[in-house]
Amino acid sequence: MRKRAVREPRRLRINTAQGVGISAVSRTGSRPASFLFVHGLASNARLWDGVADHLASRGYRSVAVDQRSHGQSEKVDGPFDFATLSDDLLPVIDRFFPPGTAVVAAGQSLGGNVVLELAGRHPSRIAAVACIDGGFITLSRAFPDWEAAARELAPPSFDKVLFTELENKLRKRYSAWPENGVLGQLANFAVAPDGTARPHLKRDYHFRLLAEMWKHQPCEIAPLIQQPVLVIATTETPAGRAAKLESVSRFAHLLTRGRLIWLDADHDLHAQYPRLTAGWLEELARDVSP
Repeated sequence: MRKRAVREPRRLRINTAQGVGISAVSRTGSRPASFLFVHGLASNARLWDGVADHLASRGYRSVAVDQRSHGQSEKVDGPFDFATLSDDLLPVIDRFFPPGTAVVAAGQSLGGNVVLELAGRHPSRIAAVACIDGGFITLSRAFPDWEAAARELAPPSFDKVLFTELENKLRKRYSAWPENGVLGQLANFAVAPDGTARPHLKRDYHFRLLAEMWKHQPCEIAPLIQQPVLVIATTETPAGRAAKLESVSRFAHLLTRGRLIWLDADHDLHAQYPRLTAGWLEELARDVSP
């Protein structure tokens, strides 16, 4: 199949039922299946650019969102529970995907847990799910208590860090990544008037989201999901590799129609390997296309 000319993506804002403005980046396409992309904690929609561009060249429509209080979406004090985060996506689906569209919901890290929740709460809206190094995250099993989780997963401080210094560090760290992946990482920050880097997600919101992740139990949801679920997990992990292997395998075993792929990659594997990720997602889309 010849690649199609890709139009420039559009960024729009959609209001949720609670009146929260959700920023979304859309790409057009004519195929019957479409993609909804959801980022991870303290991340943003731009990390999906490489995947979305490749799928657009294959004729697929997609929408990538900035979750509430992330990226260019409205900054609110909450709530941040998973029911709310998943329900935030419903008006996005209504706005961009006509009735009858086979929607593949793909989420990375925290976003993987969100799209799993979405598929469980609204099964008629989601045809398939892709969990990109997420979906299986169960902090209450990974840490002995909430205090340990909060301590180990606390975000780094960026006080007095110039954006230019941060860019240099990120470009060095991700030197082997495609440019759109690096730009996606940089889009996690705004530039303050004094030139310093300012994370879009406030520190206290970060901890509130972590607290909701502590409560979330994806292994209780997994057996209820009847849609096909693709899990792509990385073997690279700051925690124990054996513990992650056990956790991911347990989650995948509970899925009725699950497929598990292991990849030696960064946690943001969709930004590191966008073409590879897009290929797996296209396979999933073909399975559910009408």
